[in-house]
Amino acid sequence: MRQIKVVAATALIAIVATVAVPGQVGSRAPRPLETTAPDLFTEVRIQASVRGSVTTIQPLDPGARSDGSLDQDSTMLEPASRTEPPQVRSGAAQPKPDRGFVLKPVKPTWRHDPEISWYGPGLIGNGTACGKTLTRTLVGVAHRSLPCGTLVSFRWKGRVVTAPVVDRGPYVSGRTFDLTYALCKKLGHCFTGQIDYRFP
Repeated sequence: MRQIKVVAATALIAIVATVAVPGQVGSRAPRPLETTAPDLFTEVRIQASVRGSVTTIQPLDPGARSDGSLDQDSTMLEPASRTEPPQVRSGAAQPKPDRGFVLKPVKPTWRHDPEISWYGPGLIGNGTACGKTLTRTLVGVAHRSLPCGTLVSFRWKGRVVTAPVVDRGPYVSGRTFDLTYALCKKLGHCFTGQIDYRFP
């Protein structure tokens, strides 16, 4: 039964294809090109006030126009053959400082990190992202994007230690810094918790 349906479907597709695809319509055999008779054309002459080509559309921005123009009699000089000295720009007038107002540099403020951690166990002896070897005495900090060597000061219970960025991390969501073992020992902060930091 299935074979009859397949044969019938195939036959129906073949019939539809022959009806749906028309033959070549309006085609003809190629023949040589015919030339058009010259007497079918008429010469037209229009008087113009300008010889040559004319721009009929103005540039959109007048500032985009050239500062000068070249014609047949223009002379072009190479930069090395320039005889006049280059024009010197005059400096912009600077306002005089107000004597009653003094700017003082702002001291870096301490920021609070609610969750800082430390790392080291199992990684001692490995290389850091900044080209150092992680040891138990390496005082440093890991940060995801600060440049290597950037100094960061940490403050915990009266102790302040400044350390460079020596590695990348932490890789735990929500954390900003990872202290090396030596830095956490100096601060007395070898646990995950809050700390204050600033950029000196």
